[in-house]
Amino acid sequence: MSAGTGAPLAGGVHGPGHLRALTSVVLDTLESAARARGGPLPAGGPDEVARRTTALAAPVLPEEGIGTEAALADLVRALAEGAADPADPACVAHLHCPPLAVAAAAELAGAALNPSMDSWDQAPAAGVIEELTTAALARLVHPDAAAPDALITSGGTESNLVALLLARERAAPGHLRVVTGANAHHSVHRAAWMLGLPAPTVVACHDGRIDPAALDRTLAGLGGGPVLVVATAGTTDEGRIDPLPEIARIAERYGAELHVDAAYGGPLLFSERLAPRLAGLDRAVSVTFDLHKLGWQPVAAGVLAVADTALLAPLSLRADYLNADDDTEAGLPDLLGRSVRTTRRPDALKMAVTFRALGRRGLSELVEHCVRTAEEFGRAVDARPALRRRPGAIGISTVLFRPVVADEREAEAGDAVVAEVRRTLLMDGRAVLGRAVAEDGDGRRRLWLKATLLHPAAASADLLPLLDLVTEAAERAAVAAEDGDSPSAPGGTGAPAAERLSP
Repeated sequence: MSAGTGAPLAGGVHGPGHLRALTSVVLDTLESAARARGGPLPAGGPDEVARRTTALAAPVLPEEGIGTEAALADLVRALAEGAADPADPACVAHLHCPPLAVAAAAELAGAALNPSMDSWDQAPAAGVIEELTTAALARLVHPDAAAPDALITSGGTESNLVALLLARERAAPGHLRVVTGANAHHSVHRAAWMLGLPAPTVVACHDGRIDPAALDRTLAGLGGGPVLVVATAGTTDEGRIDPLPEIARIAERYGAELHVDAAYGGPLLFSERLAPRLAGLDRAVSVTFDLHKLGWQPVAAGVLAVADTALLAPLSLRADYLNADDDTEAGLPDLLGRSVRTTRRPDALKMAVTFRALGRRGLSELVEHCVRTAEEFGRAVDARPALRRRPGAIGISTVLFRPVVADEREAEAGDAVVAEVRRTLLMDGRAVLGRAVAEDGDGRRRLWLKATLLHPAAASADLLPLLDLVTEAAERAAVAAEDGDSPSAPGGTGAPAAERLSP
């Protein structure tokens, strides 16, 4: 008999027993692989990671199976040893959060039962949990609206796409024009392209935020017609929040609607202390809100909130096998109009479990911790003579900085040093830092290292060694640049594993 036959199921009465044994294999492998990796990501770069991963994972489709436990152990080991682990304090490049254990455990339950969120007869209780979750989030975003609503999405890209889709349908038979800042996420431009809309009109920004005067001039120049202004509450590169009250007033003056991409900044609403940073958000007709960023959920965990449930009407669709008219009239809930997707995972489950477990106060504490840690990290950068922070306030939990040795070179050469520092630390497996081009104090745009601090438990002291790594790598990069060498290239002067930040 082939090792691949008789594979046990995850659901039903006996499924949990099968899962219990297999999850032990997964958890043991995750633990041993994290120790073997020894840092935030594997050393050696793409070719070495591909080689090690292929050795454990290939052939993916053998003629005869190797058995469930062996396959799990090999592939989970390959994944974990080759991971960029956001639970490591030195993994700070992106809006890529370490998921809470309770959320990951909820994911297991959802995967075992496998409800599909496109019809009631596939997701009876899961549909109720989603409804409760979206109602709570809609009320959080639009507390004074009469009938707010929200959809679960795969993330900010889908949320922005659906927001523009709904705006396009409201504008019909007119032709919608989108106006957004130069700081907007690329998904806004991609959504306009996918929907057959004109390319968005881009408004100038100052200090990473939409310039209200420039927005006013832009709207005045459009001369009327349906317009959707897209603002951002938490830019990807800098964590900047557009001046939402001013933008809302200007949009209203010209009869334009407002959508806010708060994929990053939205969870500030959990905190009474930080929520005022999002003043004006409730004046938006729609709001993008992610929980796999500053919400510690496994991907995917996106939300699109709207001020009135009637705004979702364009998504209504009939498919007899999913939501026949007579079934709906008989009282079966219609889930198909809750997404542009058909088959959907029960992503609201992990959100609901996390919300119930921590409550708004617990979530507030985690959000405030990340913001406070970023401010402390920024002060630590300021205290290092060899480093320089981008002038201005910290953007939510994002800190931009660069080595001073980069400033001692011509603009292009200095930026090359910054880029080389990042690549060196990646290749050595010592740190995962991001990169961002942003305006400096003199008005010039320069390349910066980016630390996006989303770890809900890491203290600023856990992050200080990262500054030592950057300083040391910058010195090596500067010397290598003078010698025409590259520390991150094969054969370069990479640091030994003993110098990694993580034990």
